[in-house]
Amino acid sequence: MDLQSKIRTIPTEPGVYLYKNAEGDVIYVGKAKNLRSRVASYFHEARWEDAKTGTLVREAVDVDYIVVANNKEALALENNLIKQRKPRFNILLRDDKTYPYVKLTLGERWPRVYVTRRLRKDGSAYYGPYFPANLAYRIVDLIHRNFLIPSCKVDLTRFHPRPCLQYYIRRCLGPCVQDLTTPEAYQEAVRDVKLFLEGRPTDLSRSLHARMKQAAAAQEYERAARYRDLISTVEQLQERQRIAAAEGDDADVFGYHYENGMIAVNLFHMRGGKMVDRREFFWEDLPEFASAHTQTDDVGTEVEHVGTAAPGCPGEQSSPAHFARSAVDSGDKSSQAALGTDGRGRPSPHEPSPYELSPQDQFHPGEFFSALLKQLYIGQPYVPRNLYVPVDFEDREALEDLLSEQSAGEGARTTRVHILVPQRGDKRSLIDLAGNNAKQSYDQRFRVLKPNAQKIQEELQESLSLPELPKRIECFDISHIQGAETVASMVVWEDGKMKKSDYRKFIIRTVEGVDDFASMREVVTRRYKRLQDEKKPMPSLILIDGGLGQLHAAAEALDALEIINQPLAAIAKREEILYVQGQEKDPIVLDHHSPVLHLVQLIRDEAHRFAVTFHRKRRQIRDRSTELLEIPGVGASTTRRLLEHFGSVQAVKQADPAALSAVVTRTQAEAIRNHFRK
Repeated sequence: MDLQSKIRTIPTEPGVYLYKNAEGDVIYVGKAKNLRSRVASYFHEARWEDAKTGTLVREAVDVDYIVVANNKEALALENNLIKQRKPRFNILLRDDKTYPYVKLTLGERWPRVYVTRRLRKDGSAYYGPYFPANLAYRIVDLIHRNFLIPSCKVDLTRFHPRPCLQYYIRRCLGPCVQDLTTPEAYQEAVRDVKLFLEGRPTDLSRSLHARMKQAAAAQEYERAARYRDLISTVEQLQERQRIAAAEGDDADVFGYHYENGMIAVNLFHMRGGKMVDRREFFWEDLPEFASAHTQTDDVGTEVEHVGTAAPGCPGEQSSPAHFARSAVDSGDKSSQAALGTDGRGRPSPHEPSPYELSPQDQFHPGEFFSALLKQLYIGQPYVPRNLYVPVDFEDREALEDLLSEQSAGEGARTTRVHILVPQRGDKRSLIDLAGNNAKQSYDQRFRVLKPNAQKIQEELQESLSLPELPKRIECFDISHIQGAETVASMVVWEDGKMKKSDYRKFIIRTVEGVDDFASMREVVTRRYKRLQDEKKPMPSLILIDGGLGQLHAAAEALDALEIINQPLAAIAKREEILYVQGQEKDPIVLDHHSPVLHLVQLIRDEAHRFAVTFHRKRRQIRDRSTELLEIPGVGASTTRRLLEHFGSVQAVKQADPAALSAVVTRTQAEAIRNHFRK
């Protein structure tokens, strides 16, 4: 979809828009009360007379946007993004102008409240920023008049002989003079101010109502009247402002939208209490899971057919790791992929990994975010102190401990990482904001911008110079750990969707050690020798996950079978370059946003995921059975029966003789008991 068509899908809500050039760089950031109207206005011919606007429109090929709650938040976000991205069409804020905050000095014995433009890590709470600047001063004045918390510069660490004028005009509780107020009453007022500044009028009103009724019941009518007036003021609160991180801590905020088996996730990066960036993630066919039937592949072994979710269309996106088990598998290229890294500790947007759902065929947000957080943060050099997620999950505390240990440098003090699930207040409103943007992203990706399957097929045919429209694509990938337990996968794309019933798994038989090329030759030979024997048609395209080496290995296998004129291509990781058999010296480089590239990446990623899943399963079976096979008289079949019955080696260890004898012979049961008593 071209830029003009995309603009028509932009919402009419307040927010920030970002124009991007052909390289994907942000060239202009702006804000608007009505995003669609403002962005569309740039394409009115009358504005092209302006040199700056005309040049901007000619260079812009894409537009991104972030929806916020109101125009004030849009102004704040625009300010942050301009300073962060420094788009060349924006006026750079060289004076580093900052907007005021309201500061509540929680670290003092008698906290004060006043306006400041500097954020410090001093234990105080900072609220804002406020636009226009005089709004902050009006709020502080309102706090003085209603909550009686001072902002004076008088030394409150000691008592003074008499109060100042602010006490007599009822704008201060008089903490500077002994016995004018009590610590309890003052802290109560501080709590009210905190609720007020955090934008929690409901909680504040509830507390004030309770105190008003209590005062009235005690016949303290003057105090009850003061609470009544304060309630009236709270009910007239102005638009809520977002809280800035009190200590300037960094945070990542997640929101999501799930519908029709597809999910969009938005991630907001908060740095120093300011929103500085956003990332989008997408997945398609997420709720599909292991099918109930089993299937025999051409290895000759009956294997469970696992049909987990295919990863979504690549872009700025990735697929969640499956409980991050692969984090411990050093040296495995598939392990790095499962963690969403490129081998250098950076997130890899196109490296998927399995995410298996429960047999109830339902989407479970908790399991999803557990896997996603592990993928995004395990093994990464930097993890923000706070992670705000919309739902809780079972291993949240364990993941907190792991990330906290990871965040500490060698010999350094551990920095605690908090995974929080806010239920109310400003932190919850940030999650809701991310969720709203995720819905907008979902609508554009899956409802508006999703290209026609027929058109993608035609473009793929043209890009790869295929003799016919590609109706069926078979893709291969190899997975192993340093040559151990080498397996291969084949996935099938047919008529616009993944055909999981035709997926195949292969155990590599003839190759020893690390030799991906030989493994690829074996699996391609076995696959298409079988098709020849069964007199079945060849696919429209054979796709290889790898570079020129894997491509040539597959070509050699086809030549040995005397299969000629078969379309064959490979897609290299990281570079995302397509190599076509017969024109290797002229590789195909598709645009990053090309739907053809997205399709090829989707198929490649699914093949990779399927191979990794199979490899991991075989490795687990091998590891589980090793100890039992060491027992005299216990062979492979006995081990399999024991594991099927008890579920794990640990359960076998704890089983009593009677339970063991129900599965194996009495002699074998005795040998097992004696082995684990050692």
